[in-house]
Amino acid sequence: MLTSPIDNILVEKAKRQMHLRNGESVVKTYRISLGKNPVGAKVKSGDNKTPEGNYTIEKHNPKSKFHLSLKVSYPNAEQIKAAKKGNYEPGGDIMIHGYPNKVPAFLFKFWHKWKDWKFTKPSKTARR
Repeated sequence: MLTSPIDNILVEKAKRQMHLRNGESVVKTYRISLGKNPVGAKVKSGDNKTPEGNYTIEKHNPKSKFHLSLKVSYPNAEQIKAAKKGNYEPGGDIMIHGYPNKVPAFLFKFWHKWKDWKFTKPSKTARR
């Protein structure tokens, strides 16, 4: 249980870490997995990248198939404008979430060694 309020979340994609923070103080750090193509900023729908930038948590999805599913405010106004100018869809429905609810708890400690989300076999980046 967290004892300090959380006012921001910092994700370090290269380190595969998510830090829950109060101001600049890290309250809790989690290992994370990312999508199929996480290197670089998300630009458009289907690029399988993880967004980079400042976003807010828009809502919690209590009916998600994943633990503690939180919707991120991607795309922001600047990304929507760029997508309209470039005539492409920026994508959306980006979520921060835990393990799939169907994964038994004893597998949690192995999960990140096996795969980033959506991979069917271990990736080179997941083994670093």
